[in-house]
Amino acid sequence: MTFKILLVEDETKTAEMVRFYLERENFTLFTAIDGSAGEKTFLQQQPDIAILDIMLPGAFDGLELCRRIRQNSTVPIIMLTARAEDTDKVIGLGIGADDYLTKPFSPTELIARVKALLRRAYHYSDPLVPATLGGPRLKMDTNRREVKFDGQIMELTPTEFNLLQILMGNPGWAFTRSHLLEEVWGYSDEAGEETVTAHISNLRQKLGMTSATLIRTKRGVGYAYQEND
Repeated sequence: MTFKILLVEDETKTAEMVRFYLERENFTLFTAIDGSAGEKTFLQQQPDIAILDIMLPGAFDGLELCRRIRQNSTVPIIMLTARAEDTDKVIGLGIGADDYLTKPFSPTELIARVKALLRRAYHYSDPLVPATLGGPRLKMDTNRREVKFDGQIMELTPTEFNLLQILMGNPGWAFTRSHLLEEVWGYSDEAGEETVTAHISNLRQKLGMTSATLIRTKRGVGYAYQEND
C-alpha cells in the first residue's frame, strides 16, 4: 500500500528536505504553502497523514488548519513548530494533533514518527488482542476499532484509540507517562511526556463528567482505566 502524505510548509528548504526523505521511502507527497491551500489539497487528495507547520502565511495558520481537519477527519496529524515555547505544542495536541516536532529536526526522526503513526492508524488488529474490552458504560471493539460510551460511538483519533486500548486492556493497572509514551508513540523522551498528558485530557473531555471515574490519575504513578471499584 502506498500512503499519501500532505505537507503544509512555507519554508522551501524544509519542504524540499522533507520531500526528499518521504519520497525515498516511497510515500506519495502532496504539498501546500499556506493554510487555505493546505485545506483545499486535504479535501481533494484525502491523505493518510498530514504534517502541518504551525507558522503559515495567509488567512490562517497550522493550528487553525488542524482544527478544520479535525472537524471531519481523524487522520493522523504531526505539527511542526519553530518556537521554543511549549504553548504551541500544548495547543496543537489539545485540538487533536497526534504528535509534534520542534525545528530544526532530524529527517530520520520525522520518518520514524510518520511510520509509527501510520502503523498505529492503519494496522490490522492483533489476533491475540481481545475483540472487546471495557465494562458496562465504556466498550471497545478492537477489530472494528470502535469505542462506545453509553451506547454512543465516540469520535477518537487513531492515537486516542491506541492510548485508550492500552489502558482498557489492562484495567486497574497504573501506567506511567513514560511507559505510555513508549507503548503508544514508540519513543521515550521525558520532554514528550506532555504529549501523553494532552491526549489523556482530550479523552477525559470526550468522556465528560464521568472521566475521573474511568481514566483515573494514580498520584505519583500515572494513569489507569477502572470502570468498577
